[in-house]
This record gives sequence, C-alpha cells and structure tokens, in this order.
Amino acid sequence: QVQLVESGGGLVQAGGSLRLSCAASGPTFSSYVMGWFRHAPGKEREFVAAITRSGDRTYYADSVKGRFTISRDNAKNTVYLQMNRLKPEDTAVYYCAASFVSRAYSDSNSYPYWGQGTQVTVSS
Repeated sequence: QVQLVESGGGLVQAGGSLRLSCAASGPTFSSYVMGWFRHAPGKEREFVAAITRSGDRTYYADSVKGRFTISRDNAKNTVYLQMNRLKPEDTAVYYCAASFVSRAYSDSNSYPYWGQGTQVTVSS
C-alpha cells in the first residue's frame, strides 16, 4: 500500500504560479499511474492531470491544459504539478492519487490511494 503526502499549496495572486509536490512511500512508486484531482467548495471533485508509470504520457483536463504541467521523478518517489497563470477558479483542495490501472485516467474511481490534500487559493 502506498502513502501519499502533498505539499506546496498556498495563497497566490491571479496570474501567479505554484508547484505542488506529492511524495509517495514504498519501493513501488514506478508501478503506479499518478493523478491530480481538485475539490472546490460546492463543486464535484474533478480531474486535473495524470501521468503514466514511466512519465511518457500525460493527460489534462481542458480547463488546465496549457497552464498546468504534471511530471514525476521515480528516483525520488515524487509527482509534481506545476501550475502557471493561475485563475481564481483554480481555488480548491488539490489531491494526488495513485492507481494500478492504465486506463480511465480521469475517473477518480480508478485511484484507490489518495493523499490528504493541499489547499490552493488564488486571489483576484
């Protein structure tokens, strides 16, 4: 079982940037597809981005495409989410998640393992 811990959230002005990190425990990090999701108050949890085990393919929600970049370092057991040109509507708690399944990347039900989340607040 993998344990995930997010960090890097905070308060930033619109147009600014943040880099989220998600550190995973255990020796099998490279076995997992990794995803980022977010949950804003009053809204459903939504998919943000995902990356394959080797990092050769990435997937993004339309709302963040061109602004956010997901990456991973399997040697450091860490996945990242670089967020640029942030907007107030990006305000949410961001969660990283791990999956064994190489499909349905945007479906939160594919991810059995979740971190505790990190708050991102974008002021206008």
